[in-house]
Amino acid sequence: FSIPTHRGCYGECNFCAIAVHEGRTVVSRSEASILNEAEQISHHPEFNGIINDLSGPTANMYGFECRKKLTSGACEDKRCLYPDICPALRIDHSGQIELLRKLRRLPGIKKVSVGSGIRYDMVLADRQCGMQYLQDITRFHTSGQLKVAPEHTDPIVLSLMGKPSLESLRKFREKFFEFSRQAGKEQYLSYYLIAAYPGSSEREMKALHKYVSSELKVHPEQVQIFTPTPLTYASVMYYTEKDPFTGNKLFVEKNLHRKSMQKQMITGNLESR
Repeated sequence: FSIPTHRGCYGECNFCAIAVHEGRTVVSRSEASILNEAEQISHHPEFNGIINDLSGPTANMYGFECRKKLTSGACEDKRCLYPDICPALRIDHSGQIELLRKLRRLPGIKKVSVGSGIRYDMVLADRQCGMQYLQDITRFHTSGQLKVAPEHTDPIVLSLMGKPSLESLRKFREKFFEFSRQAGKEQYLSYYLIAAYPGSSEREMKALHKYVSSELKVHPEQVQIFTPTPLTYASVMYYTEKDPFTGNKLFVEKNLHRKSMQKQMITGNLESR
């Protein structure tokens, strides 16, 4: 009982193939189409009143796109979100806010969860609707935990991943817990992390372990060992052991046992000292 709202992604993280097979342009379903599907689901004999997920590859990319991209295609020389959010991409959460409100009013719908991850840098960049969106998400649409994907904490590794800085995660985290307290709810953030990414050695993983335990105060379970994915820059890094943008040599862990050790440093199954 989940409803997809859109396809495509303008995040283009260096390790992710979603933009390759779904497109760099986000194509959203109409509000009427989504509401109609929710109404049909509400009549299903096994439906318990909870829509488990309302999202796409990244939940808060619904309902807006760069006008230039829609008319001229994606830029060849720059990305939408990295290293900074392009001013031509006018991030607007208002469409998703209104959609969620209408879904909450439907008869037979007790709760609509946003189970897929959201881009916290985009929430912060939307100065008009970002905080209202996050407030609604924390009050109505989080089932105990909200998923975010910082992937790492080391600035060099984050750069190699094409991910936003830690500062945006800190700001988002503060607001999430503030809105959760205001809603009278005990809620948490679930963090996706990657071990053994190109450029990440045991030293970077030890620093990551220290950060998530002391700053985030969690023992993450959503940790995956990096796997090269076809048509991604990260795969180029893995096989050439070079940064394709600079030509600089990279440390790449290829030993299966040491890859597993990097993961165990974060999950707590191995002493990180």
